[in-house]
Amino acid sequence: MRFTVNRIIYFTNKMKTMTDFYRDVIGLKPIEDAEFAPTDWCEFDAGACTIALHKGSPGTPASRNKIVFFVEDVAKTREALIARGAKMGKSNPQSALHLCDGKDPEGNKFQISNRIRK
Repeated sequence: MRFTVNRIIYFTNKMKTMTDFYRDVIGLKPIEDAEFAPTDWCEFDAGACTIALHKGSPGTPASRNKIVFFVEDVAKTREALIARGAKMGKSNPQSALHLCDGKDPEGNKFQISNRIRK
């Protein structure tokens, strides 16, 4: 049996802030759902899966979660995200592998990486 990621859900009590971040800073396209969006639910097209924001209190500590986004140029993407207001850590090039962590407004970790999914 093979499992694939379909959706990642973050519970948040800051729907507008989180929606603005994933749409305007990260640059993901919202998937429209007129019944819920954007006050209770907002879902974004993230390529191989969707990232959903669900109205409610954040769950377990955000430091245990991380979404990893593939990008071709980590350094250039890091600078663009910082210019858009993202909190980004130091760039971590490790030979061919290049990584950089950031945090969304709720403190959830995300990473940009040039590691291609196999």
